[in-house]
Amino acid sequence: MDFSYSPKVIDLQKRLTAFMDEHIYPAESVYHDEVEANRAAGNPWQTTKIMEELKAKARAADLWNLFLPESKYGAGLTNLEYAPLCEIMGRSHIAPEAFNCSAPDTGNMETLVRYATEAQQQEWLLPLLDGKIRSAFAMTEPGVASSDATNIEASIVRDGDDYVINGRKWWTSGAPDPRCEVLIFMGKTAPDHPDAHKRQSMILVPMKTPGVKMERALPVFGYDHAPHGHGEVSFDNVRVPVSNVLLGEGRGFEIAQGRLGPGRIHHCMRLIGLAERALELMCKRALSRVAFHRPIADQGVTRERIANARILIDQARFLVLNAAYMMDTVGNKVAKKEIAMIKVAAPTMACQVIDWAMQVHGGGGVSDDFPLAAAYANARTLRFADGPDEVHRNQIGKMELARYQKKA
Repeated sequence: MDFSYSPKVIDLQKRLTAFMDEHIYPAESVYHDEVEANRAAGNPWQTTKIMEELKAKARAADLWNLFLPESKYGAGLTNLEYAPLCEIMGRSHIAPEAFNCSAPDTGNMETLVRYATEAQQQEWLLPLLDGKIRSAFAMTEPGVASSDATNIEASIVRDGDDYVINGRKWWTSGAPDPRCEVLIFMGKTAPDHPDAHKRQSMILVPMKTPGVKMERALPVFGYDHAPHGHGEVSFDNVRVPVSNVLLGEGRGFEIAQGRLGPGRIHHCMRLIGLAERALELMCKRALSRVAFHRPIADQGVTRERIANARILIDQARFLVLNAAYMMDTVGNKVAKKEIAMIKVAAPTMACQVIDWAMQVHGGGGVSDDFPLAAAYANARTLRFADGPDEVHRNQIGKMELARYQKKA
């Protein structure tokens, strides 16, 4: 395998990096100030002007929808080609959306590309690709351990030409966003099916459908992540047409597996960039701050942490590139072990690197004067999102044991 970047990717890396330097990094404080001004005015949950300006500039620079491998709608990049670009975007919390490459929309768009009908794609995929609307993925529930998708209790009941939906979801990323117009909802259509993995279905639910209620926004370590955020959403006798089902009844678990593979690797790619920026801030701070009559960078413990951070980031990057290569060459299903491995390794790595960077920054590291506290909250959340560490480790362990059980 060859992880060297092609001329096409190198060119995109240069263009992305230049765009980040010229537009994204200077806009971070503007974005934050605009959100806080909206909050002070009583409503942080509204579109920011600066983000719409960045999106227009990214489109004009032809840095738009860079994901979606093997699709006529994407940029024609493989997962391996997209990985270093996604890493660059991951350096800033506002960058992915600016390039229309942010979660959960990327995962939802990939789901619509793979599993939606032509009519469903026309109604929802095209506006998402155009960046005109946003979406959410409603799977996790407050009443059950949703890491086991067979626990999902929300119901989808056929009634003539409609489905009637009842249930409550939380950690539905993007639901509080005023631009969120559609949810991909997972619930049970056949709760008594003998195969527990064929009881679930996925269905498209317009956010404005009667009975859909955004109950509350859920903060993460005190951050509400407005205007996007995470929501708890209730569904009370929500009626949608039968034509809104994705792929067919009983195919929800299958879709979930297809959706979460790319979503997991995108998270991990972005985390590499987040950790790189944390290490960059750590080194600059260590060189500029003096403690006990010498720069912090001269302290042995600081150098050791910088060295270990470099090692951990590069280890995680190669694991991510390998998983991307496997997805491209043998498919997501065969690459499930590699995907599971990076989903454990990348967030754990990022949490550690950011923690060391915070330590070098002293009290400032846990304040909002630097991006590290918010970065840590994001990285720590990703040890739950798209499956907790324990589930992935359990899966990896089973696959390792299976190799020896077959020999025995």
